Amino acid sequence: MNWWNEIYSHFDPVAFEIFGLKVHWYGLMYVIALLLALFLAKYFAKRSNFPFSDEVLDKYFIFVEIGVILGARLGYIFIYSNEQIFYLTHPWEIFNPFYNGEFVGISGMSYHGALIGFVISTYIFCKKYKENLWLLLDLVALSVPLAYVFGRIGNFLNKELFGKVTEVPWGIYVDGALRHPSQLYEAFLEGILIFIILIFYKKYKKFDGELISIYVILYSLMRFISEIFREPDIQLGVFVGFSMGQILSFLMLILGVIVYYYRLKKYKQTIKKI
Repeated sequence: MNWWNEIYSHFDPVAFEIFGLKVHWYGLMYVIALLLALFLAKYFAKRSNFPFSDEVLDKYFIFVEIGVILGARLGYIFIYSNEQIFYLTHPWEIFNPFYNGEFVGISGMSYHGALIGFVISTYIFCKKYKENLWLLLDLVALSVPLAYVFGRIGNFLNKELFGKVTEVPWGIYVDGALRHPSQLYEAFLEGILIFIILIFYKKYKKFDGELISIYVILYSLMRFISEIFREPDIQLGVFVGFSMGQILSFLMLILGVIVYYYRLKKYKQTIKKI
């Protein structure tokens, strides 16, 4: 277990260099996550009779990734960062990967910001190309959780979003303190477990929008639990005992419940008309 406890002292977050540019494992994990999400979307579209061609999904993938990246970065800046004024007065720095002439990449992404960007870009895509919004979101609900696992593994390999100080034997030493590997807890709870539940439940689906609303509800609950073991963002701390992640997850839970009952009501109205 000692090797595991000290893994950060033996691990280089940089995977390799190309022409002097450092490629981090963090970035590679996110690329894998994105490609896996696209692969799973195409797989479930064929196996579960979602009426979306590979061409439509390729177009949607590019379209929505722009929204996700913009939302994730802006969400971090306006929710978690303490440098909002700087970025508002220096907007060109938002996506600037260089610092003092050195390539350092772009640090700071927010899941909840990415979610907002995802929803907006998906809505625009469906309006533009006249696709079924709720059915597409259900396909996303099946495709995202397993890919999300690699995003959290990326956080772990990048030595960020670490957990609270603990005495559990599987803890990881970070700056001399043994901490929960909370990124891996999140990978399991928010990724693998949700994927298993949705895969099992999809055969019982009654209406379009049901799977995405269940995903939102499950993610909110799992994220809330995960935050118990995760060190709160130092610049934000906690509010009445809750971290920012827990507060946002609670709001997300309410939204998921509202969407579920809204779509359920629409479904029942349709059944009555028939």
